[in-house]
Amino acid sequence: MKSLLSAALVALPLALGATTAAAQTYPSKPIRWLVPYPAGGGSDFLARTIGQQLSTHIGQPVTIENKPGGNTAIAASDVARAAPDGYTVLSADNGTMVFNSALYSKLTYNPDKDLTPVTLMGRFPMILVVGPNSDARDAKDFIAKAKAAPGKLSCGSAGAGSPHHLAMELLKTQAGLHMVHIPYRGAAPALGDLAGGQIPAMMVDLAAGAGFIKSGKVRALAVANDKRLPQLPDVPTFGELGFKGVEAAALVGLVAPAGVPADVVSALQKQVKAAIDQPAVKQKLIEFGVEPVGSTPAEYGALLKSEVTRWHKLIKDLKITLD
Repeated sequence: MKSLLSAALVALPLALGATTAAAQTYPSKPIRWLVPYPAGGGSDFLARTIGQQLSTHIGQPVTIENKPGGNTAIAASDVARAAPDGYTVLSADNGTMVFNSALYSKLTYNPDKDLTPVTLMGRFPMILVVGPNSDARDAKDFIAKAKAAPGKLSCGSAGAGSPHHLAMELLKTQAGLHMVHIPYRGAAPALGDLAGGQIPAMMVDLAAGAGFIKSGKVRALAVANDKRLPQLPDVPTFGELGFKGVEAAALVGLVAPAGVPADVVSALQKQVKAAIDQPAVKQKLIEFGVEPVGSTPAEYGALLKSEVTRWHKLIKDLKITLD
């Protein structure tokens, strides 16, 4: 027994030393960065913008790989099974880390056990928009009209279970609305139908909707954020209108496989944050419609826990399922 204890005590500092050495040399080879959506969307733009600067900063290639499907589960499962060394990472949004575990009875990955939070990279606050022919003067008027016609108005979304969909469900719950949900395959076709008058309203993030809003094809009524967006200074928050619980955003963070050494996670977080904080990168993200963040792993992990509590209750109360 004494010899086993001695061996364990000798092995402990050796293991700790190996972990520290890994962090000191990290990264020493290319990083594979998976995005669970097709090229050209907000998550893809965020990954490529930060990844390019990260590659310059660390002196190693950062390869962005688009792997859509399964409501982000295909890419998440790939990363969950990867070696826990910090060289395979994933852009993970609310769907990956928060919604899916409530929307599906079975998942090919466990967001809590299989993935490690590294940093929240950016927030995409949601905006209530209506078509150009809407007779709603403002958000309060829209809510009043929807409330007066239960079940007669529809609302689009970027897809069932998306942040856009659940943001509208949150508004409907808080305001006591009954509207028919029409899911689309992405924000672009939903916005196209909104601009064409096929649907009356939807929630959209600025990154996806900025072109439509600026051109007057759709009209922004309110933002589901704690403060007004600098890009839309004349558009009030739902809190200003008396709906203080209506805050929703697509939260896109970076995660790694479970088991990556804590000091490697810390090193990666610092390097990604440095890339986000580079002035040209930060400005590019803001202009695209992203609120840059760069939180610590602990901060990101705590946010995910609070988001799970909040959104799982809504999903279960409304009996939303994608099985």
